[in-house]
Amino acid sequence: MKLNPGVYFFICMLLCVSCNFFTGKKEEPVVVKPGNSEIKEISKQIKDNPKNGNLYYKRSKIYRSLKQDSLALNDLYKAIQIDSTKSFYYSSIADILFDHKDISGSVLWIQKSIKLNPDDAEAHLKIAKIFLYTEEYPKAFTEINTVLRTDVYNAEAYFLKGMCYKNMKDTNKAISSFQTAVQTDPKYIDAHMQLALIYKARTNKLALQYFENAFKADSSDMGPLYGAAMFWQDQGNYTEAKKVFRRMVMINKDFEKSYYNMGWMLLQEDSTEKAMRQFDLAIQVKQDYVEAWYNRGLCNEILEKYEPAIEDYKQALTFNPDYSPAQTALRRAQQHAKK
Repeated sequence: MKLNPGVYFFICMLLCVSCNFFTGKKEEPVVVKPGNSEIKEISKQIKDNPKNGNLYYKRSKIYRSLKQDSLALNDLYKAIQIDSTKSFYYSSIADILFDHKDISGSVLWIQKSIKLNPDDAEAHLKIAKIFLYTEEYPKAFTEINTVLRTDVYNAEAYFLKGMCYKNMKDTNKAISSFQTAVQTDPKYIDAHMQLALIYKARTNKLALQYFENAFKADSSDMGPLYGAAMFWQDQGNYTEAKKVFRRMVMINKDFEKSYYNMGWMLLQEDSTEKAMRQFDLAIQVKQDYVEAWYNRGLCNEILEKYEPAIEDYKQALTFNPDYSPAQTALRRAQQHAKK
C-alpha cells in the first residue's frame, strides 16, 4: 500500500490531533531529556547488562527524540533478539516505519504485535487507523469491532468508527459514533471537534456547543474557540464573531489570529483605521505574519498612504516572496505613488 505525499501529510496531521499513533498503553512512556549525556548513561548500563532488552528499548526512545531513527531501529531489533515476547517492541518499530512512509511495513509489524498479544486493544486500533487512511474500511471495522466486543466503553474505537463513516460520506452514522465516543468519554476532544465541524458545515448552532465542550476539556487550546468564531464569521455575523474573538484575547493575548480576524472583519465594514490597529496587534504577536502585513498595507492604501503601504507589501514579500496578493498590491501602490 502506497500513499502520495499529500495524503500522508494529512494522515500525520490528523493522527497528531486525535491520538498518539503507535504508543501502546501496555508500557509506560519513557520520559527523558534528550542529549548525549542520556545516551552515554544508558549505553553504560547496556554495557554492564547487555542481555536486558528493555535497556535497548529505552535507548531507542532517546534516539527517536533526537531524530536518529536508524539507531533507534537498530536498538529495537536488538531488543527483540533478546526478548521476542514484548509486543510493544514490535509496535515501536511500526511507529518508526510509519513515520518514514513505509505503510506496508507498519502493518506487518503491528500484525506481529497482535500475534503476540491478540487481546491488545491498542494494537488493533493502531492497525485500524492505517486501514482508515488507506481507505480499507471493511478491514478497519473488523479491527475496531474486535476491540468493542471486549470493551464496549472504548471511546477511541467509536471515534475511529466515526472517522470511517465520515470518510465514507455517511454523515449520520458518523455523528452517532462520535456522540457515543463523547458519551463514553466526555473529555474526548477530537470527537467533540468532529461533531462541531460537521454541524458547522451544516450551519447548525449545535456546532457552538461542541466547540465549547472541546475548549472546556482543554482550555489551553484556542482552536475550538477559533472554530466557534469562524462559525459566525463565515455566516457574515461579524457581531457575534467579534464577541468570541474578544473573549479569546482575554484568555490568550498572544493568539494572533484573534487580532487578524477582527481586523479583517473591520476592513469589510469599512472601519479602516480600526482594522489597521488590529493588524498592528497581530504583527506585534507574530512578526512574520504575511497576511497581516498585506492587510495593513491595504489599509494604508485605502487611506491613500501609499509609501507606508509599499513598505507593508514589501515586508510581506520579505517573509513570503511568492505571496501573489502582495506582489500585485505592491505594483499597484507603486503606480499610485508616482502620480
